Amino acid sequence: MTPTVAETASEGGRGMSLGSVVDPGPGGPDQEDPERRRRGLRALAYGVIALLVLVLLAAAGVVIVTQQLGSQVGRYPNVFADVDPSTRPADSAGQTFLLMGTDTRSPEATTGTDAAPDAVFGSQRSDVIMVASIAQDGQSASVVSIPRDSWVDIPGRGKNKINAAYAFGGPPLLIQTVEQLTRVHIDHFAVIDFAGFAQMTDAVGGIDVNVGVPSERDGVVVPAGEQHLNGAQALVYVRERYNLPAGDLDRVRRQQAALRAFVKQALSAGTLSSPTGAYTLVDTVTRHVGVDDSLSNTGLAQLAFGMRDLRNSSISFLTVPTSGTGTEGDQSVVYLDQTADNDLWFAVNNDQVPQWVAARPQEQLSDTPR
Repeated sequence: MTPTVAETASEGGRGMSLGSVVDPGPGGPDQEDPERRRRGLRALAYGVIALLVLVLLAAAGVVIVTQQLGSQVGRYPNVFADVDPSTRPADSAGQTFLLMGTDTRSPEATTGTDAAPDAVFGSQRSDVIMVASIAQDGQSASVVSIPRDSWVDIPGRGKNKINAAYAFGGPPLLIQTVEQLTRVHIDHFAVIDFAGFAQMTDAVGGIDVNVGVPSERDGVVVPAGEQHLNGAQALVYVRERYNLPAGDLDRVRRQQAALRAFVKQALSAGTLSSPTGAYTLVDTVTRHVGVDDSLSNTGLAQLAFGMRDLRNSSISFLTVPTSGTGTEGDQSVVYLDQTADNDLWFAVNNDQVPQWVAARPQEQLSDTPR
């Protein structure tokens, strides 16, 4: 049976008496106002519960807390087993995730034969590729999207779209490809199922986005302008591609905008200050997030606790600089601006993304992506 939040807090407290840490004041416990003392105990209890039910998803897939919730997170085994250590970049002080978003309900193939002529048909779809990095001090973070059509070198496969790496060799080859491209050491691999994004959005009470171009799919309408989207609308918003002026590049921006709005809503709408709301949110998130098996439940909890002071305004959402689009054979591709990209990845490696963004504010995700 799933434990209640109160039971979880009791277990996490390891038998600590809440009353023992309440100072009764100079008058002694017998002379204190009973109602005031009950209010103080309730406030402290909720504080302890909130601490144990910390939720900080920053795109990335950050989850927390109890063994029960942590065990809901899917684990991908042996993700780094086939990655040659001698080819890997030096590890940096912070934590870096390679975040892949999949869309298991979408009928549109994004890997397999649509991603590369000789890729394995029916491979799991890879719609989103992001490098999420958390600074060592936990005060800032960045989420950098790499367009799935980026034309890159894939180790052992030559030039191809970056999302073909997953179809060719699963997580290990995708990690190798991203590390070779960025020279950023990947600490962990995480997957978000965008098919579950609707449930995650509803768990925080919806998200606020400024929609540049209206979208409609399966009878669900997302109007233009400032909108409060429910889960079904949010899913339409992040899936749109063909009706956007810049195609997949605009969809990347929408996906970032949705994640940014999700984090903002979770942090500012009182969700985390409510034990029930926090537990519901974490329960939902953990059902739609997977990580590599080197990240234990304890590691998840430590990661979340280390990010307890992170604020939405301290998270930079960026797309790796590009130099244009074109075709390679019968494939439409995106060309990366290697010089500008190297500057960005250097900033990621050295916890200098806020300074990088300050010098290039136009690179930050706008308030009104299409």
